[in-house]
Amino acid sequence: MDQPKPPASAVALAYQTGDTAPRVVAQGRGLIAEEIIARAKEHGVAIHESKELVALLMQVDLDDHIPPALYRAVAELLAWLYRVEAAKQGNSHV
Repeated sequence: MDQPKPPASAVALAYQTGDTAPRVVAQGRGLIAEEIIARAKEHGVAIHESKELVALLMQVDLDDHIPPALYRAVAELLAWLYRVEAAKQGNSHV
């Protein structure tokens, strides 16, 4: 007998100039996670899947900055996002 699949989780981060670190601006499981992902897609926001990172970010309170322990993981995610955005724009220097 198959085990039911746990509900999907999603976390949205935002970073503004002057912030000390990215902030968690949305998080949820199940239908809320699906809505976060759908809205990201609607607005052309890149989506990265990492169950481990999402699990860690789900522990951060909404509207809080990410903790220093997650800086490296999020920096790697932002570097990936930069490469994705540059490739979309046809920038071959990345």
